[in-house]
Amino acid sequence: MSIASEILRIHDELKPFATQLIVVTKTRSIAELSETYATGIRDFGENRVQEMVEKQAQLPADIRWHQIGHLQTNKVKYIAPFVHLIHSVDSMKLLKEINAQAKKNNRTIDCLLQMFIAQEETKFGLDETELSGLLADPTFGELTHIRIVGLMGMASFTADQAQITREFQSLQATFQRLKADKFGEETGLVDWKELSMGMSGDYLLAAQHGSTLVRVGSAIFGERK
Repeated sequence: MSIASEILRIHDELKPFATQLIVVTKTRSIAELSETYATGIRDFGENRVQEMVEKQAQLPADIRWHQIGHLQTNKVKYIAPFVHLIHSVDSMKLLKEINAQAKKNNRTIDCLLQMFIAQEETKFGLDETELSGLLADPTFGELTHIRIVGLMGMASFTADQAQITREFQSLQATFQRLKADKFGEETGLVDWKELSMGMSGDYLLAAQHGSTLVRVGSAIFGERK
């Protein structure tokens, strides 16, 4: 199957839901990214900063680059000039660095707070207490070059659909509560509009449970070699 036909298939599956497709392009060639771009896709997701920077320099300027992997503070400066959305903010330290680098580039950078929802210790993310603490931190209101636009989570890597469903439901419930309470919105730095959950193995389940952004790579390109 071609890249274009797989993207069309996934778009058709997502049509009943208010869910946007982000094509995960990590380890993929410039030729594959160009083929993806030709289908009309403009939202590309990368895990590694160096790879994103190298590809961004070679591809059209209207691509919206999503940083979806764990982000180290010392790497923020490389993507700050152009990144569209950072999905993986899991600490105040990282948020402060994003703000500092955004300010240097005269930008406001949109961010998602990554929540820990999986049964695997290898995953990153905040719990609900840490999330509340971060948004209630007196220094949060000083971060005028970032905007929190939602939450991100990664479900457990398991074939147990019931477990994945529970994890997605838990994150959706947190998101809906924050949205209903307008939590943190009084700062002008928060707008609860995006819920990023779901990858190649579970994107349809995620869409069914309210995900607004799904991150799909291998279901389009095939397994990475």
